[in-house]
Amino acid sequence: MEFNNLILEVLKFKKAISKKEIIELVRKEFPSMNDSSIAWHLHQMKSQGLIQSPSYGNYSLISKQLFTPNISSSLKRIYNRINREFPYLQVCVWDSRWFNEFMLHQIFKYYLVIEVEKDAAESVFNSLTDFSKKVFLNPNDDMFNRYISNFNEVIIVKSIISEAPIVEKETVKVATLEKLLIDCLVDKGLFAAQQNEIDFIYESAFKKYNLNISKMKRYATRRNQVEKFKNLLDRNIEQ
Repeated sequence: MEFNNLILEVLKFKKAISKKEIIELVRKEFPSMNDSSIAWHLHQMKSQGLIQSPSYGNYSLISKQLFTPNISSSLKRIYNRINREFPYLQVCVWDSRWFNEFMLHQIFKYYLVIEVEKDAAESVFNSLTDFSKKVFLNPNDDMFNRYISNFNEVIIVKSIISEAPIVEKETVKVATLEKLLIDCLVDKGLFAAQQNEIDFIYESAFKKYNLNISKMKRYATRRNQVEKFKNLLDRNIEQ
């Protein structure tokens, strides 16, 4: 978009720019754009993770890093196996140990989670039982309490939510941090270890990484968690 490109181009050469300067600059290029429209565009750029507001009325490029999880050899092998057997299947994988850097209490029992299209979940589960005997399909809270909690490492196959935010890292399609932070609010069996630290996890994640709030809101809508997500932002994140 022309507005975004203009602001990003200026910020390549300036550490920060004030809202007043932005208004003057934009009006020269887009005379018909009023203050409300400029404010809305700036808000959208912040939500998309393009710029940040380090202090009131000032804007700069994002200085936080992108979340780059460690993809274990086990997770890669599982992903590659599924990819070979089901080449046209939408697959997303992640490791519950990725949460350790955001938590006060570290996780020693962990899950390798494989999310696939609902209709294929059972076929993928059957395939992975040859890989490991500790594989569970769409486990409920009772299964977590009775069986899964007895193991240090398990593989969980579950149905993926449509339009879930995923990204490719090291040729493996993994869940984004945005996705996992929203899933924490819903799947309380799967994320039991995180429930008592939700606020701390959100605060830690937003402090360290560049996260796309718009993407999170869209996914939170898919998972009926918009209000809970907004409340967490209000409590823990500097807007």
